[in-house]
Order: sequence, then C-alpha cells, then structure tokens
Amino acid sequence: MTPGSISKKIRVRVNGAAHGMFITGERPGKPVLLFVHGGPGMPEYWLTQRYPFPIDELFTVVWWEQRGSGLSFESGISPEEMTSKRFVADTLAVSNHVRDRYGAEKIYLMAHSWGSYIGLQAAEQSPELYRAYIGVAQITHQIESEALAYEYMLQRYRELGKTRIVRRLEASPVTEETIPLPDSYDAVRDRAMHRLGVGTTRDMRSVVTGLFLPSWRSPEYTPREKVNLWRGKIFSRRSGLRNEMLAADLTKRVPALRLPAYFLHGRHDYTVAYELSRAYVRQLAAPLKGFYTYEHSAHSPMFEEPDRTLRILSEDVLPGRNDLADDGDQNSAAGRPGDPRSRSS
Repeated sequence: MTPGSISKKIRVRVNGAAHGMFITGERPGKPVLLFVHGGPGMPEYWLTQRYPFPIDELFTVVWWEQRGSGLSFESGISPEEMTSKRFVADTLAVSNHVRDRYGAEKIYLMAHSWGSYIGLQAAEQSPELYRAYIGVAQITHQIESEALAYEYMLQRYRELGKTRIVRRLEASPVTEETIPLPDSYDAVRDRAMHRLGVGTTRDMRSVVTGLFLPSWRSPEYTPREKVNLWRGKIFSRRSGLRNEMLAADLTKRVPALRLPAYFLHGRHDYTVAYELSRAYVRQLAAPLKGFYTYEHSAHSPMFEEPDRTLRILSEDVLPGRNDLADDGDQNSAAGRPGDPRSRSS
C-alpha cells in the first residue's frame, strides 16, 4: 500500500459466505490485481503498515480476506466448509466478483504461501480469468518442504551448539510421512525458524513482536476485527486445511499452466523451501514463465524487497515479459501474437 493512500473496506456475499476485503489504488483504467493471502487464516493487508509495499501505484489491489479469516470470520462457520476445494472455488468466485465490479475481462492473480497453494489451482482451472499468475513463496509439496526445514534447523542448531533446541527438535522428527505435524514440533517450529532468519522475514525474530503485536496497531481494523483476525487464524489452523496442503503434491497436480506465470522467492525461505519452488518452475510448462530469486529475503520477498518487486511487476509482469527472471529459469516469449522477440531459453 502506498503511504497516505485511501483504502476501501467492503464485505460481499460470494459462493455462499461473507467475504471481506480492502481495496486500494482504485482508479478507472488501472489493471486490477487480486491478492490471495497466506496462512491458512492469515490476512496480510495490515502488514503494509509495517512493510510499505506500494503495489497500488501500479494496480487497483483487492486484498481479499478468505473464508474464516479476518474480515471474513464468522463464528457460525462450519468446519466442514473449510476444505481446499472450497477455497479454490472461493478464489474463482471472488475473481469473478472483482472482474464484474471493475468491468475487467481479466485480472492479475497474486498469491502468497498458503494462498499460492489455492491460487495456483485456481489459475490452472480457469486461466481465462487472469492476465497472469504471480506466485510468491510458491508451495509445491509442503510436507517435503517441512522435512527439508527440519533437517536444516537441526543441522544449524547443532553447529551453533544450541543443545536445548536440538533436543526439542530431535524429540519431534519430521519426515515426508509426518502428517499431521506433531504438536511438539509445532511448538518449536516458528521460533526455531525465526531465530535463524528463515521464517516470515529475514530480520523477524519473533512472531509475537513481528506479527501479533503490530496487528493490534493497525488503524483500519476495528477492535472487534482485530480480535477476529486471530480467532480466524486459530480456527483455520484447527481445520483440515493445513493437512490437505501438507499432503498435496502440486508438481503432479499442476504440471502445466495456460497463462503467463511468475514466481518470486526469497533465497533464505524455509517456511516454503526455496529449492522446491525453483525446481518446480523449471519443469512447469507455461506459455511464459519466470522465476525470481530475492537474495536478501526469506518468506515474504514482496515486503522485504518491495522496490525489486515493483520493478518486476512493472517491467516484466505488466508488459508480459520475463527479462528480469533468473538465467535458466525462464522460457521464451517468442511466438506469441504481436511479440517480435525471438529469445531462446
């Protein structure tokens, strides 16, 4: 969000549920972007206060808060509604609502972390709705990512001589068969990641001081909405969404896309392992694709390196190019109607 810009807070009924969203940068003629947040159950609009990200200089941005989360939290939501299939359907329904609202034939879809799990599937199912898909910290096979993170943390803490946290990790081993993740591992996971700089951001050392406390200072949520932000997080965490995400292998489920696709990833990310996302993009079939490494970021590169993100969006995504993508991690845009280039990959 651009500092000083005006946002609009709305609630609409879509796909059988109330959906809240913030809209920023609203001006006629601007391209429209739908942002699909992470979690499950963790809206991200309020983070733009702490990490200014002026994406609304380029787009009208719809910061949708998903079923059961933040502005969309309702105490009467049935746990049976909280399925990945329903969330993909919600993404498509909200996309169509946004298209109708702005009279846009197509919009941009940007999805982060958990949001990329449902966003990628939505883009695969209905590519005609979108000009491009932008996956940030793209999930591929999350239980494999968790196993890699576990091995990395165990090795690093052994090297650092942190015997107490080593003992806690050794008592809760994680492999590609560990679904659900043990409660004892969850109790140490976030703190262990953040202390190594491989969690939410490279410099965030605690989710309490980095996320929980700042959320209460957000000026655009009412006190009740701030409570619901965390009620929704807890509710979503207790649903079956996380285990569905852990088990799914998107490398097999979505081997190809029929629209331009861009992937932004922090090199230091172990919340969603960088190496798995990069390997997925290399084998993904798409008419145009690009993978972008953020050398100074962990899990939230759009907030950690906003200037680089804006450059990628303005110079590659909007004109339909991939010139800024990592060498070897993009394909040719040659052969597309009206594109005179003849680059080879």
